[in-house]
Amino acid sequence: MAINKNHESEELDGTKCAIVEKNVLPARVGFLKQLLSLNGYTVVVVGSPPAKTAAPAAAATEPAEPPAEVASAAPETFTVGVTDLMFNPINAIFGRLLKTRDGRVVTLAYWQQHESIAHDEVPYYENR
Repeated sequence: MAINKNHESEELDGTKCAIVEKNVLPARVGFLKQLLSLNGYTVVVVGSPPAKTAAPAAAATEPAEPPAEVASAAPETFTVGVTDLMFNPINAIFGRLLKTRDGRVVTLAYWQQHESIAHDEVPYYENR
């Protein structure tokens, strides 16, 4: 069991894993899997269970109709984990532990896919 929300672990496909992200779209899965595999982590990806939705309350005067298939319209999402139980995405990003294919340090903007190239910023304590 996780001590806090930032360090979760679950069993994915029969393997105990540290959770990287939940409810991830397929494009994000590809990005995370490539980045984490490049950094030496074994990545496990499983489908996330569909989100639970509350059934609408039917009025007493209206005839009951079968619920529409809302879940099929929603995009399929996944849970991404790594087999290294000590992995924590926040510590990996801010601890400057992850590298891109070209050797740059992964920044928060790169991790969140706001930037296509990781701009390796010099930490404030090295600016002199």
